[in-house]
Amino acid sequence: MRLRGSVYAVFVLAILASNTSVAVEYYRYSDERGITVISRQGVPSHLIGNGYEVLSEQGRVVRVVPRAPTPEEYRKMQAEKEQAKTDRQLLMLYTRVEDVDRARDRKVADIDGQISIARGNLLSTNSLRADLQGQAAAHERAGRAVPAQLLKQIEDATVDEQRLQQQIANYLKRKTETKQAFALDKQRVTELLLKK
Repeated sequence: MRLRGSVYAVFVLAILASNTSVAVEYYRYSDERGITVISRQGVPSHLIGNGYEVLSEQGRVVRVVPRAPTPEEYRKMQAEKEQAKTDRQLLMLYTRVEDVDRARDRKVADIDGQISIARGNLLSTNSLRADLQGQAAAHERAGRAVPAQLLKQIEDATVDEQRLQQQIANYLKRKTETKQAFALDKQRVTELLLKK
């Protein structure tokens, strides 16, 4: 008896579903010649990128599908989105222009500290190499061959000097780049705060 009732319920639902009218949609778009077309078939795939409108049976616009952006417009939209993201991050970091200056000064002071350490190490290495070269000269003046270990130490000290000089040059370059980056941030934060 329960099975018969279920079959009856499904039958009634099927009849009700067949009586409900399915909403008909029309598509309005421009074809290759610029002529406006209204079709129930849909928009041809090669014209979808131009945009179209979906109309109800009564001819009212149900939804508008805008045209796809050109590659140049898309690049511009992406750049604007990226700029907006960067701007939000800047405003989260810096609430005032002075905050940019303080952050720059901290970063530059940190780099200056690294430069000072590298310069101190370079002075020590220069002094060590000079001492080692003095020892090698003493051996030569005495008519003895310079020991291989001493020559190796002089070579190592020379390599260390070159490495430290390169390190200092890199720090100085990073200091310049940091100042330039903070100058750009400061300019942008100033512009954003003026818009508020």
